[in-house]
Amino acid sequence: MTTSITGPEAALSTAIPAPTRSAPGIDTDRVAGLIGQLLVALGEDPTREGLVGTPDRVAAWWSTFLASDNTAMATCFTESQLSDQLVIVGGMSVWSLCEHHMLPMNLQVTAGYVPDGEVVGLSKFGRIAQHIASRLQVQERFTRQFAEHLADVIGGKDVAVAVRGAHLCMSMRGVRMEEARTTTVHTGGRLASDPVLNQQFITLAAVQRNTN
Repeated sequence: MTTSITGPEAALSTAIPAPTRSAPGIDTDRVAGLIGQLLVALGEDPTREGLVGTPDRVAAWWSTFLASDNTAMATCFTESQLSDQLVIVGGMSVWSLCEHHMLPMNLQVTAGYVPDGEVVGLSKFGRIAQHIASRLQVQERFTRQFAEHLADVIGGKDVAVAVRGAHLCMSMRGVRMEEARTTTVHTGGRLASDPVLNQQFITLAAVQRNTN
């Protein structure tokens, strides 16, 4: 068994730019109107200097953020010389929104899989992460959906995903624990049943996390 690791440096070279299109089904004019009403309810004057245009900017951000990039997500390359490798891609960082408080959460993602005749294009890992993060989420569901999507791409269940999240709903409200982090792990196939593979992934995912 050999292991291939892609870390933060490689992840930077294949970084996916933030989407610039609009999400379907979002009424940006109504969102802007609601933001204006919120400002008034908070005791602010939406017409004062500094807030002029803020409702429109906020509405545009929501529309852009929720525009999920689902393009070219399943590119694989035939590789006949594989020797039962464990491939791990780390250093991925995405922003999502907690659906409980609609506050941001930053998710550090490490994913692994055992290829069988094909390898996944490295940039696709970032695309999968961005695609799943661009919606109201919870970290536990994000982790499972990433694993399921990767399994669909490789056509097998030998996948694992570890996510470490910093949640503003915990660090800037409630208990206000700024250093608190949440870790979730989803494993499938041999990465769940084979203790050696499982331990390799857990160990290397921790290494990836500590070097970010």
